[in-house]
Amino acid sequence: MPEGDTVWQTAKRLHAALAGKVLTRSDLRVPKYATADLTGRTVLDVTPRGKHLLTRIEGGLTLHSHLRMDGTWRVYTNGQRWSGGGPAHQIRVILGTADRTAVGYRLPVLELIRTTEEHRAVGHLGPDLLGPDWNPELALANLLTDPARPLGEALLDQRNLAGIGNIYKSELCFLLGATPWLPIGALPADRAAKLPAIAKRLLEANRDRPIRNTTSTLTNNSPNPNRTTGPSTPAHPTPGTRATAPGAPDHRAPDARTPAHPAPRTPTTPLRPAARPHTPDLFVYGRAPRPCLRCNTPIRTANQGDGSRDRPTYWCPNCQIGPAPAR
Repeated sequence: MPEGDTVWQTAKRLHAALAGKVLTRSDLRVPKYATADLTGRTVLDVTPRGKHLLTRIEGGLTLHSHLRMDGTWRVYTNGQRWSGGGPAHQIRVILGTADRTAVGYRLPVLELIRTTEEHRAVGHLGPDLLGPDWNPELALANLLTDPARPLGEALLDQRNLAGIGNIYKSELCFLLGATPWLPIGALPADRAAKLPAIAKRLLEANRDRPIRNTTSTLTNNSPNPNRTTGPSTPAHPTPGTRATAPGAPDHRAPDARTPAHPAPRTPTTPLRPAARPHTPDLFVYGRAPRPCLRCNTPIRTANQGDGSRDRPTYWCPNCQIGPAPAR
């Protein structure tokens, strides 16, 4: 699902493929721009702005696109089979150079505008979590403008801060220890103060990762009102197990303990590292009804919003304070 980090990655790929090169192919498959011809013009740069993409082209033009829920841009070398993006009828734009072709699939927003008028497309956005205009104080002030608004809805409003989508909404609420339905004005002041920094850290840590991960980003620094583990105990024991503090007696069954005299290694016995349980990439998103990584309570899910869009939301009913839908 495209969010600020994946849009940043897309812009990076498109910029590497197109910037500084002359377009040899231009095909905008949107009725309004079907006759527009960009061939012969040089691509100047590709810039992300929140969840928007701005492809600036010689002659004062900008191709503005937005991925929404399932749009994607793919880059192919010339002669390479176009695969992975979708069927041909879902293609909305093709931009080709002498050695690369960028293809946009299922783009719900695609418009060709004057570069001087980019503000019409992105001027409403709040501070960009991955942009040069990031301003944590302004982002927090924007979020708190409507204290009664549910936290999750305030985070998704790109006018407050740009870059958070449905996945980071759920993950950020978990890290703040609040349900997405808690009025943002009821969020404890110390947690509200940390919100912009945590959000920025999550997106920055993931903008270069091929697979989004939040559990390794803030594992040891995330606030949790119900956390009872001590400083010498792992904060995230494997679900279904209980951590043992150093020096404490081990009451497990003898066959579950480390052997006092392990079998000697022979020259034909490979030396293998001890197996470690896999930690999920995300704390709550997509994990219902599996156990919470902190308390083992089953993760819950429900839609949030006015119902006009499918926005599955995930939370732990034990680790997160605040209202939530009834079962």
